[in-house]
Amino acid sequence: MNCVSDRVGLGWRPELTSKIMMNLDQIDIVEVIAENLIVASLNMRNAMRALAKSTSVSLHGVSMGLASALPVDRRRLAAMASLVHEIQPESWSEHLSFVRAGGIEIGHLAAPPRTQNTIDGCLSNLAIARQVVGAPPALENIATLIEPLFSVLDEPSWISAIFANTESPFLLDLHNLYANAVNFGWEPLALLKKLPLSRVSTIHLSGGCWIGSEGGKRLLDDHIHDVPTEVFDLLTETARRAPQPLTVIIERDGAYPPFSELLLQIAAARSALAAGRSSSITPSAPGSEHCSYFGSPCSCSEFLDTGPKRSEALPNAVAVRQEVFLARLYTEPGLPERVLDDAMAEAARAELSFADGTALANVDVVGLPLAVKSFRHKRESYARFRRRPS
Repeated sequence: MNCVSDRVGLGWRPELTSKIMMNLDQIDIVEVIAENLIVASLNMRNAMRALAKSTSVSLHGVSMGLASALPVDRRRLAAMASLVHEIQPESWSEHLSFVRAGGIEIGHLAAPPRTQNTIDGCLSNLAIARQVVGAPPALENIATLIEPLFSVLDEPSWISAIFANTESPFLLDLHNLYANAVNFGWEPLALLKKLPLSRVSTIHLSGGCWIGSEGGKRLLDDHIHDVPTEVFDLLTETARRAPQPLTVIIERDGAYPPFSELLLQIAAARSALAAGRSSSITPSAPGSEHCSYFGSPCSCSEFLDTGPKRSEALPNAVAVRQEVFLARLYTEPGLPERVLDDAMAEAARAELSFADGTALANVDVVGLPLAVKSFRHKRESYARFRRRPS
């Protein structure tokens, strides 16, 4: 008999507030975008704090840029720490991404070069985040429309190296995994098997759509489509291979269906978990309770402060130049075209190495324009959001 206390919940969005509150008996946990609460009214934050006293609530950050050779912005960490103190969630999370470099805001989550430099930078930023906020964030794998330039490691090797050296739990986004697999030639289950599944605490489920032309298409993780069957199948496989309690969050950011359909997706997630548990290929995990690592001390060794102590070191100059160039490439009009015309010349202007220039010359000609367009759309959407009347 399965005694693992898995949970299934929903990402809180303003448009869904009333329906979520009316159906809390069917929703085990609510995940809230931290940046939305930071700029919310005092009444909204008070309401969320009250909700956190009666329902499991987690905070999800989207703007830290922890996976970077550049130091994390301590002001953003301080804002997160303040929000954690105010709301008292059970946990918080962020992404394995960078979002800015050299004063340039990309507009959304970008995959950094997968190198030892970004591994080291991420670990340093995580140590700072744990110190400022009071607990380590769960870390989420991201979807990307372009394999990050200047990389020397594949995605699972890079992710595994980070989790081998941090106490942070793993927030596994299965649609991000699926999108990257089909976009870059992985078999989704093979990619899943290469990830550190024993570290997974939380799982995200969402949907997406195909973009691009017949000459080159990519699956975009847009959060405005239903969770596809293939992603539910990956959830079942994860439940088979990860015996620890899992918290599953369904994310939806727009084009909202009737709430009854979201409840059906929650039920489908529960069924997928149950199917995986019924055919588990790993021993049962000790204990069946979820670890809430704010407040009372946690007995889970993964959350204890047993890792190496890291100080905030000067960022690697080569890695900084690479990240700044990627930020420019994704945001500067005309630069992608100049790279496609003469990559070595653009590399020289940016003081990149010959090897980096060679990587530029072999840039993903399908993914680059799609990534540039996607980041521009995100920046424009954020600007419209900031102009909305409060």
